[in-house]
Amino acid sequence: MSISRIASLTLAVLPVLACKSTPGAEDTNDTDGTDGIDDMGECDVGDGDCEAAPRPGPTPIRRLTRVEYDNTIYQLFGDNSHPADAFPPDEEAGGFDNQADVLVVSPLLAESYLSAAEQLAATHTPTLMQQLPHCQGDSVDEASCEGDADAFVRSFGKLVFRRPLTDEEVGTYVELFARGTTLAQVPYSPDMGVQLVVQALLQSPHFIYRVELGMADPRAGDVVALTHYEIASRLSYLLWNSMPDALLFEAADAERLHDPAELEAQARRMLDTPRAHEAVGNFHRQWLHLDEIEPVILANGKDPEIYPEFYDGLPSLWRSETEAFIDHVVFEEDANLESLLTAPYTMMNEELAGFYGVDGPTGIGFTRVDLDPGKYAGFMTQPGLMALFAKPDRSSPIHRGMFVRETILCQTPPPPPDNVPEPPSVDESQTTREQFAQHAEDPVCAGCHALMDPIGFGFEHFDGIGRYRATEWGLEVDAAGELKGTDVDGTFDGAVELAHRLASSDQVKACVVSQWFRFGYGRYETEEDEDSIAELHAAFAASDYDIKELIVALTQTDAFRYRHAIQED
Repeated sequence: MSISRIASLTLAVLPVLACKSTPGAEDTNDTDGTDGIDDMGECDVGDGDCEAAPRPGPTPIRRLTRVEYDNTIYQLFGDNSHPADAFPPDEEAGGFDNQADVLVVSPLLAESYLSAAEQLAATHTPTLMQQLPHCQGDSVDEASCEGDADAFVRSFGKLVFRRPLTDEEVGTYVELFARGTTLAQVPYSPDMGVQLVVQALLQSPHFIYRVELGMADPRAGDVVALTHYEIASRLSYLLWNSMPDALLFEAADAERLHDPAELEAQARRMLDTPRAHEAVGNFHRQWLHLDEIEPVILANGKDPEIYPEFYDGLPSLWRSETEAFIDHVVFEEDANLESLLTAPYTMMNEELAGFYGVDGPTGIGFTRVDLDPGKYAGFMTQPGLMALFAKPDRSSPIHRGMFVRETILCQTPPPPPDNVPEPPSVDESQTTREQFAQHAEDPVCAGCHALMDPIGFGFEHFDGIGRYRATEWGLEVDAAGELKGTDVDGTFDGAVELAHRLASSDQVKACVVSQWFRFGYGRYETEEDEDSIAELHAAFAASDYDIKELIVALTQTDAFRYRHAIQED
C-alpha cells in the first residue's frame, strides 16, 4: 500500500466522528473524581443554593475554514505557503464562512487535504527529523529510534490535535512510523516514517475538525463542561483564527480554563496581540461585505464616461481604508460601536487622499485624517461600500438601503415579486432619486421598496464611486430619508444624520451581538441560547458598547463553556 493511501485512511472516519466518543474527552489529570467540576465553582444540582443549570444550545462539530487551516499550518511549521488557497471555497451561511452546518468535506476537499498533507510532510520532514536524534546517521539503533518516534508523536501530535494523544493513539502512529521506515528503497528509513506520520496526522479528523465532545461527567442533566483543551481551542480560533499558543496549552495542562476569570484573563491577553487584529478584521470583512469590494466592483466595472477618475487600483485602496479604519477604532481608539458608525475621520494614504481631494499623508501607509463631520460619518460613508452598493453608471438607493436594513439592522425585507420591472435608464434631466420615485407609486414595488429606498436616499450625496457630491447632472441632490419599522423611526437629512440615528438604535446593537454570536460560535442562535444572548447584551451595554468587551463576553457564556453530551447510537 502506498504512503498516500495509508495516510488517507484516516479520512474514512470523518462521517461518523460526531457520534462516537473520543480518547482524551476525559480530564486525564483529574484526581478527585469530579472531572474538574469543582474547579468551576459549581455545586450539586440538588443543593438549594445551586445556580441554574447551564443551557449551552447546540454544539455542531466545526471543520477548519481555509483561513483557520492556513493559520494553523503556519503555527505548526512556520509555513506561509497558504495551501488552503487551492482548496474549494468554503460554503457560506448567514454571511459567514465558518458556519458548522455547511462546512462539509466533499470528495474534492478530501483530495485537497491529501495533496496538502503530502506536500507539507515532504517539505517539513527534514526539519522535524531534528526532534528524533537517535534516528540520525547511517547506523541507527531501531529501538532507540522508535523511542524518539514515540516522543515525537506525543509532542507534535499534541500540537496537531490540540490536545494530548492517548497511549492507544500514540501506539497507532508509532506503528505507522515503523511501517513507513520499510517503504523506501533503503533498509531502514526513519525520515519516511516521520513523513507518513505527518501525512496521517494532517488528515485526521482531530486536526481537520475542532473536535469538542466534553467531559465525561455531566454538569447537570445531559450538559457537560468542555475539556480544558477544547476551551483552549475555542479561545484561540475565536480570537486568533488559529490553534492555541504555548501559554494556552500551559493553562490547559494545569486545568485552569474552567475558571471564568482565567478565561477572561486569557481573552484579554490574546486580544492584545497582533493576531487578534486579523481575527477581528475577518469578522468585519465578512459582516460588512468588505471582501466583496474588489471582485464585485472590478467584475461590474464603472462607466468610464461618467466616472473617468475610476481605475482598477481604487477598489483595493477602498477596502484597505475601511479595514484600517475599523482596526484603528477597535484597537487604537475606544472600540465603541458609535465610533464605527459616526466617527468624522478615516484612514488614508497619499493615493487615497488624492481621490478624496484632501490634504493628507504622504507615502503608502494609512494614517488618520479628519474629514468634514457634516459630510462623513463612519464606515458607511466610505467609498468602498458606497461604490459596492451602486451601479456601474449611478448610485443605487435600493442596494444601499438593503445594506442598512439587512446588515446593520438584521432585518430581512420580503423577497421581490417575480415580475420586477426593469430599472429606469440613466436620464441626465433627472436625479437618481427622481427616477426611482416610481417605486413609491407602483403597487408592485411599493411594499418592499418602502423599507429600502427611503434609507438609501440618505446616501445620495455619494455617487457611484463613493465621492461626495452636492449636485447630480447639475441638479441639487436631495438626501432626505426616513427610517420605518425600527426603534429609531423618523426622518433624517443625509447619511450623517442617518448614521447617528442608527448609532442610538437598540436594534442595531442587538444586531451586532447576533452577528458576533454567529461568527464566534459558528452557528445561528436558538431558543436555548436566550440566557447566553442576554449575558452578551448586558455585557455590551455595561461597557458602553465596546466591541472588545463584547468579544471577551463571548468567552463567558454557557454556549461557550458547555455542550450537551453526545448520545452514542
